[in-house]
Amino acid sequence: MALAEAKPQDLTFVMKNFLAGGVAGMCSKTAVAPLDRIKILFQAHSKHYKHLGVFSGLREIVMKESFFALYKGNGAQMVRIFPYAAIQFTAFECYKKYLITILPASVMYVKHADKFFAGAGAGLTAVTLTYPLDVVRARLAFQVVGEHKYSGIANTAASIFRNEGGAKALYRGFTPTLTGMVPYAGLSFYCFEMFKFACMKYIPQFTCNKSERNTGGLVLTVPAKLLCGGFAGAMAQSFSYPMDVTRRRMQLAMMNPETARFANGMLKTLALIYRENGVVKGLYRGMSINYLRAIPMVAVSFSTYELLKQALSLDTGMNV
Repeated sequence: MALAEAKPQDLTFVMKNFLAGGVAGMCSKTAVAPLDRIKILFQAHSKHYKHLGVFSGLREIVMKESFFALYKGNGAQMVRIFPYAAIQFTAFECYKKYLITILPASVMYVKHADKFFAGAGAGLTAVTLTYPLDVVRARLAFQVVGEHKYSGIANTAASIFRNEGGAKALYRGFTPTLTGMVPYAGLSFYCFEMFKFACMKYIPQFTCNKSERNTGGLVLTVPAKLLCGGFAGAMAQSFSYPMDVTRRRMQLAMMNPETARFANGMLKTLALIYRENGVVKGLYRGMSINYLRAIPMVAVSFSTYELLKQALSLDTGMNV
């Protein structure tokens, strides 16, 4: 629908979803920012931290740099995550409404199949529009005290653009990101809706509260929202994680001369990671910490979004 033809209620729906999604994204990423940073350091084999575990690595960051170093790169993350999450959740709601009308019956036979395709499409849309900010944030988070190469968001973006090949450099690692986004975003939304459906249909006495405003009459409790989001995050990350590692290695390849070989395309980088480090220590390196961060991150994200949907009167019922 063209903007000039959009009805006021349609614009209100979009703006409310945009706000709810953006705030949800900021809350979820801030909650796990320290784990996000140590994950990046592990994935790219930082010489200062690659020999440490998750908690010893976090402790070393505080001792070596400072407590606030746990949040290094989080400013760039917030600049990126508000539009990213806002676009993703809003696109999901819009795509979901549209797909119901066009998907064939054979596809819709699978419960909540539309949520998978809407989630995958929403993830692809959001990451395409905000990807350069993810590259900038990864570069800032990878720096350690005494070895700073960049001084801030604008300086990082300008330096990458100027010294590494223009706009193309700001999209380095974009292909594995898109490849991993389909199962990650699709499964995140699909699994959350499935777990939510199961809770509301089979165990509402334990997981739901009565709601007069919600047309279905029920809303998930906050603990149930967190539980559904956590399970959804774990499922999604399990399938998409190797693409996340590949993306990080490509994003950070030009930080050191010895890692520049990881900047030569997705398939070559994927093969190089596997050849040098194998599956567990290569393609799934940092997976334990990823579970520690992804489960609460997705849980907080979906829970905050659902709560804000209720507060903004966007929840329209049970979809069972």
